[in-house]
Amino acid sequence: MSSFVYHKAIELLHKVSSPQGFEASANDVSNYKRVWARDGVICGLAALASNDEELIATFQKTLQTLAAHQHANGTIPSNVYFSEKGTEVSYGGLAGRVDAVTWFIIGVCQLAHYKNDSEIVKSYSKQIEKAIHLLDCWEFNNNHLMYVPISGNWADEYITEGYVLYDQLLRIWALKSYNHFVQSEEITLKINSISEKIEHNFLPNSKSEKVHPKAYQEAQIREFMPCSFSPAGYKMYFDAFAHALAVLLKVGNPDFQKTTMCYAEKIKGNLPLQLVPAFWPPIQHTDWEWNILKSNCKYEFRNQPYEFHNGGSWPMVNGFYGLALHHLGLNQECENILSALNQANALSDFGFYENFNSKTGEPNGVRFCAWSAAATILVEKTMEENFKLIF
Repeated sequence: MSSFVYHKAIELLHKVSSPQGFEASANDVSNYKRVWARDGVICGLAALASNDEELIATFQKTLQTLAAHQHANGTIPSNVYFSEKGTEVSYGGLAGRVDAVTWFIIGVCQLAHYKNDSEIVKSYSKQIEKAIHLLDCWEFNNNHLMYVPISGNWADEYITEGYVLYDQLLRIWALKSYNHFVQSEEITLKINSISEKIEHNFLPNSKSEKVHPKAYQEAQIREFMPCSFSPAGYKMYFDAFAHALAVLLKVGNPDFQKTTMCYAEKIKGNLPLQLVPAFWPPIQHTDWEWNILKSNCKYEFRNQPYEFHNGGSWPMVNGFYGLALHHLGLNQECENILSALNQANALSDFGFYENFNSKTGEPNGVRFCAWSAAATILVEKTMEENFKLIF
């Protein structure tokens, strides 16, 4: 089954390939027929893994589109829409999208690494330098951690805000990717400073100075890192995407990395699809965070317990989780994730759904979602051919 789903995934990426880059879905619904930064780059990473020259060319077009519409202040578009009436650029909905900036940098550098062509990075150096400066500005207090607004990343209808773990890690990945080419001592020092701040403020039993000492003490961190904290305290939800990135970037000691992955394995082991949910546990109607969650949607509310960001399982997230398992040498667990991914992506005649209800296993969101297909490609090629990205 694995090979068949893989070919269906490749087929879907070809369907979402446009002259301007990867679109988010083959379905013409809502705003998915647009070139998105994070979706496009994740599909681009899968294109590199596939060695499909047509898909790699689409990845190049995606990066060109994003670069061409970079804002004067350095912001990379969340998405760009092309129609007969003209071009429409969005830098975010209810809030700007911080991770569009980091995904763009990652995308350029991973393409250059794949092609062994540093000139690609040089051709985008002005955009990258402007983007890196903007990330520095988003620290606000010049203390090495960016301050991210609620709705400021891929989990745009969830409750994370402030010092969001996922965004700090994505910034490290972007800086490491760029530094692979420029070999800057200044960037190396910055990477180390951000990593230390994460370890001091998100890991358990840290004796170092904290950004928010009182909140850290009350959080009682044990098996995993909190998804975010702010002046109002820590939000103690498990973020699967962030922990996958932490493993791949070697943030935290190896023992704690294995502890967090064991924690995730226990969660998914009790769920019907055997996929790890994006955030866990689900926020229930009786929880104090419910009022924050239910208000954070521009149109319709999708975050019922066990669905969407609120405990729903996303193939895209599980793709990166699979890469982390492989990185730790947990090959059987990685095979299990690939099998579960393929079974989920194959539901409803290879629907490649956006996400699933983790309690019932029922599909949710948009069909023919491109980055759900990308997840299958990334994990399969990592397992079969030891495909590697820069981390």
